[in-house]
Amino acid sequence: MARHAEVLFVTALAIAAASPVRAADRQEISIAPGRLGEAAIALGRQTGASIGMSDQSLAVIATPAIRGRLSVEGALRKLLKGSGAHVRRIDANTWRIVRGQTPREQPRTATAMPAPAPEVEQEPADIIVTASKRDTPLPRYAGMVDGIGDNGFTSSEAAGGTASLIFRVSSLSSTHAGTGRNKLFIRAIADSGVAGPTQATTGQYLGDMRLNYAAPDPDLRLYDMQGVEVLEGPQGTLYGAGSLGGIVRMIPNAPNLAAAGGQISAGVSATQHGDPGGDLAATINLPIVAEKIALRVVGYGVQEGGYIDNENPLYRKNDVNRTRTYGGRAALRFAPDEDWTIDLNGVYQRIEGEDAQYAARQIGRLKRASALAQPYSSEYALANLRVERQWDDLRFVSSTGLVRNILSESYDATQPDGPPSLFRQRNKVGIFSTENRIVRDLDNGLGWILGASYLESTSDIQRSLTSYGTAAVQPQVIPGVPMYGRGMPATSTGVRNRIREATLFGEASFEPMKGLIATIGGRLTNSRLSGEALDPIDLLSASAIARAEAQANRNETIFLPSFSLLTDALPGMTIYARFQQGFRPGGLAVDDQHIQRFRNDRASTIELGFRKGVPGVDPIALTGNIAHTRWRDIQADVTDRIGIPTTANIGDGRIYTVEARVALHPVARLTLDGSIIYNNSRLIRPAQFVRLLSYEGQSLTLPNVANLGGRIGFDYRAPLGDDMNFHLSGSARYEGKSQLGVGPILGRTQGDYVDTALSASLTRGRVQWSLTLANLLDSSGNQFSLGTPFDLRGDYVTPLRPRTVRLGLDFAF
Repeated sequence: MARHAEVLFVTALAIAAASPVRAADRQEISIAPGRLGEAAIALGRQTGASIGMSDQSLAVIATPAIRGRLSVEGALRKLLKGSGAHVRRIDANTWRIVRGQTPREQPRTATAMPAPAPEVEQEPADIIVTASKRDTPLPRYAGMVDGIGDNGFTSSEAAGGTASLIFRVSSLSSTHAGTGRNKLFIRAIADSGVAGPTQATTGQYLGDMRLNYAAPDPDLRLYDMQGVEVLEGPQGTLYGAGSLGGIVRMIPNAPNLAAAGGQISAGVSATQHGDPGGDLAATINLPIVAEKIALRVVGYGVQEGGYIDNENPLYRKNDVNRTRTYGGRAALRFAPDEDWTIDLNGVYQRIEGEDAQYAARQIGRLKRASALAQPYSSEYALANLRVERQWDDLRFVSSTGLVRNILSESYDATQPDGPPSLFRQRNKVGIFSTENRIVRDLDNGLGWILGASYLESTSDIQRSLTSYGTAAVQPQVIPGVPMYGRGMPATSTGVRNRIREATLFGEASFEPMKGLIATIGGRLTNSRLSGEALDPIDLLSASAIARAEAQANRNETIFLPSFSLLTDALPGMTIYARFQQGFRPGGLAVDDQHIQRFRNDRASTIELGFRKGVPGVDPIALTGNIAHTRWRDIQADVTDRIGIPTTANIGDGRIYTVEARVALHPVARLTLDGSIIYNNSRLIRPAQFVRLLSYEGQSLTLPNVANLGGRIGFDYRAPLGDDMNFHLSGSARYEGKSQLGVGPILGRTQGDYVDTALSASLTRGRVQWSLTLANLLDSSGNQFSLGTPFDLRGDYVTPLRPRTVRLGLDFAF
């Protein structure tokens, strides 16, 4: 995991003294690893010293963790060690951090040209896995973790949302049904490509708040993110249900209590064979009460130009799949003293897609001939309250919040020789969750966590199927849906699932002998499940037995253990073994003929891995891992005989995974990285209906699991004079072959393509110009073989977005 240092905005810091202290006084100081700006604020709050900076760019220097009884001067010297900066004492309680001068630097004169500032090799801070909930140092974390830190997303990547993250993390993949309606997968734990009522296999979090449950990825834009961590699963002990594949945790920048500032980002893009697009975003940070209360607000709007042409004679239109996304986040931080931190967070985002993004291979690379437009929308809202209390090495964290997510989709359900028909589905998901935990962080990754959580999730899926007369009728326009004639919708049976989970969990790491760390954990969950049919058809209402079948209630208790061993006895190397489980509760599903229940599923993974060197610090850093997963009673969203999405248990499966990563840091200005992942999956005990759909003796792979994937990239940074910096990066990602689903009908091949990107930026002072090229080779690889679930025999493809160029401008203030 390479360390990045991309500055969203820089500020001058001045910390007012709360209670003057003598410089030589030693005090108990505890500062987490991070950046110099945040470290100076924390040191000022803990000691009452006033600390300023002569150069705004100093605020982003990486700093190590420091802890113990130290003087202000001693603490500052530890923070600045190896940074090229030093501290000057102004008076008894005031300090100023300045960039150091070396023999290569010459004083400016009227006749002499200024010499370029020397490049200093900074001492990076320790990489901390915050998603472990125990702030575990990377060398002491037993498992595979990947991500982007230190505000490492460019404005172009932030506008791209989850797609940008997938491009940079080789173990992360997804379906490609459209922005806001995709399912995310980690480490080949993938159930199906169809979006139905089943719970996601990947948990997604914004800070400590869960983003989704029985819904696709909300695809929040990545503006003003401090970083993103991807932990490979299962992660059942700490994160519970729905983390079979792992978790994705987004970490937004917190409000700055000391300084006002912000940034404006704008970009325009042009897509070959398609429409232009653009993006605009703004971030502002406002201290309301100095050192006590601050507000941080982010707002954005993104338009992605369409590139799919509809060739149907009665609905001919170019570039139909235009997408608009707009939204924002707000965070209010209150720090009454140095021990308490209270955060109130809110998120809102709306995505509007004008049409589906698939093409028909027999018509053209970027063309199809649909009888109807298939618009969709996603509306997402979140509110969260987080409270943290610190006592030396003990801290209490409480996170409580609400989520509302409404996904409205439509599919062309036209049958051969039949009238144009449109199937609509609306999935409304509500989540209430609260988690309270006590954590003790000890040195070198030791410590423990004990917590309790409660979650309640409700999913209402409503459906309708509408026919619009015959193809001979000229189309009449109904707002938002071009169609033939005006049809009356026929309500189809929907479903409501509700789950209530009460959980106790804990984990502890200890050192039974020098150089060996053992971690033991467990999670006890009681789930109360209830489901019922919405608007059941007459056939189901005909008898009391049928009405009983239209409801389901269940109470189940499950225990998920975890265990790991880690040793760093070999110099510079970590070796670990890990066992963990994850599960998803069951529920109720509806197809065209009846209502059925599906059981919970459970995944167990044992893995062995090693880690040598620290990315961004050592010249060579290597990571390797091999894992075996057994997955029992796999839940999968499938389609019934007429194409309506439903859920069923498809059988038992097993997965072998081998991963390797390398990060090279040959010189101070250049970083190279590469990763590869190999998956071998099989459905070893398929359910009866799956066997009926398959050929005798056919080997069934799990759906949407690429057999091979990989990524290579480079990052180059260089100063150009006193006040200018150049940054160039590029990467290529390979997505191997996978199957859309299980069986001869859904077993179509997808994947097997290479995607590429190149980005360059020039920063001068507070202004940055950037140029980004995506899909350099203009590849037309097939990302997803599902067009509409009502025509599973059609030869549909979801092509990569054609070659796209973006010109961006960022301004910090």
